[in-house]
Amino acid sequence: MLMRLIFILLAVFAAFLNLLGLLRFIPMYITIPLLFVSIYLAVYFYNDRKQFKGFHS
Repeated sequence: MLMRLIFILLAVFAAFLNLLGLLRFIPMYITIPLLFVSIYLAVYFYNDRKQFKGFHS
């Protein structure tokens, strides 16, 4: 639960940095990959839950 919150906050922070990149305060080649990775991790950990994988013999 805590990891999901951390990665969602990281995605929001990366979106803010990307906004600063659009204003040309920070280089875009730094902010765009950071935003992509943070959104990917947020979605990955949000969908990562215990799933039934069948009975083991």
